[in-house]
Amino acid sequence: MVTKKQNEEITRNGDTIEDEDFGYSKIEIFHPEDTAKLAYHYKEILNILGENTEREGLEKTPLRVGKAMQFLTHGYNLNPMEIIESAKFHEKYQQMVLVKDIELYSLCEHHMIPFYGKAHVGYIPDRHITGLSKIARVVDAFSRRLQVQERLTTQIRDCIHDALKPLGVAVVIEAHHMCMQMRGIQKQNSVTTTSAFTGAFLNQNQTREEFIHLIGAKLH
Repeated sequence: MVTKKQNEEITRNGDTIEDEDFGYSKIEIFHPEDTAKLAYHYKEILNILGENTEREGLEKTPLRVGKAMQFLTHGYNLNPMEIIESAKFHEKYQQMVLVKDIELYSLCEHHMIPFYGKAHVGYIPDRHITGLSKIARVVDAFSRRLQVQERLTTQIRDCIHDALKPLGVAVVIEAHHMCMQMRGIQKQNSVTTTSAFTGAFLNQNQTREEFIHLIGAKLH
């Protein structure tokens, strides 16, 4: 639940959506000035495309899109290193830690069309571990930006490597790109896979093969 003080803070800086039927408050923070600017420009875009922005269905669309774009790119406001550092613990564990099937949604920077899929992230600790949810948050922080899959893969790898100094990091991303499905070549079933490794995953074939086996195994 959101406290009265939190509600007052959010009201000054954005929107709070309350649902009394279910007894919770959903927090979505948008910057009013940015929202107004985005709405203005999206209205112009709709007019250029030949739409009537005064009709009922589109009257509030520029405002909605302005807010949506802020949410879809909120990763620019997140510091992935701070996310890891916020839950960094000493632990004598030097076996593989794997978080797989992390859902990701991003926007291709070339056409601003979505790509989506799953990230598999593994690392071998060397004195430090992090909260498992923090790995997923790092994926989200980097993916909620204008991206290319190749850079996204290495950014996740480098962040975990720099924050934890582990014996190795492995990242594999499998994604569907709607710029290939909706336009261009229009291939509906293509999947793009990218990978990035450091340390033991890069230098030891057995470790890398174990990681590849585990991300493909159905253990649940």
